Amino acid sequence: MESDARTSTPDLRLYLIAEVSLVTPDQLERAVVAAVGGGVTIVQLRHKGASTLQLVELGRRLLGVTRAAGVPLVINDRVDVALAIGADGVHVGHPGKEDMPPELCRRLLGPSAIIGVSVDQEHEARAAEAAGASYISAGPIYATATKSDAGPAAGPALIRRLRGASGLPLLGIGGITAENAGAVITAGADGIAVASSVLVARDPESAARALRVALDSGGGQNGQRVR
Repeated sequence: MESDARTSTPDLRLYLIAEVSLVTPDQLERAVVAAVGGGVTIVQLRHKGASTLQLVELGRRLLGVTRAAGVPLVINDRVDVALAIGADGVHVGHPGKEDMPPELCRRLLGPSAIIGVSVDQEHEARAAEAAGASYISAGPIYATATKSDAGPAAGPALIRRLRGASGLPLLGIGGITAENAGAVITAGADGIAVASSVLVARDPESAARALRVALDSGGGQNGQRVR
């Protein structure tokens, strides 16, 4: 699992969730190539309905794309698949729920792996940090149809609340566009996670580039943010 892209503190400015339910696997690969060209800084492969073999095969294809660009690839939930293909890490759900605990992910994947954790409460953010997570994500910030069980939009206030609970890098997710990304960064996020706004865009590269322009002008990771 050696990689120049591997780091426990990844560049989270523009995080692409490569969600297979939105496009076909072949379309997904092309969209990821374009999105990385437009400025995506990290990619997560998410395919809830896939078999292990399907995830491994698609993961290997995406890993070829991300390795060439020096961008990390993490796998949603599946530590076994991350290990099998040599991905840069995993992203798991809320601490104490159905996914593998982040501390066990860390033990299995090693000290340099990227371990992301979804949170929406202060105690979850603190638990993720104590368990050795690399970053946390929270949302939905705005209304989204990408994830059916995402819940109601919480607004940038969720970012401000979690920012005070943990020093981990923090991602905002859910309904974020080039028009509202600046408000998420101003609230204290280090970056944003997007899926459909890039994957199903007519031109994923241009869509990603517009998001990067909005992020970089509004702060983003390594920029100014409200604490």
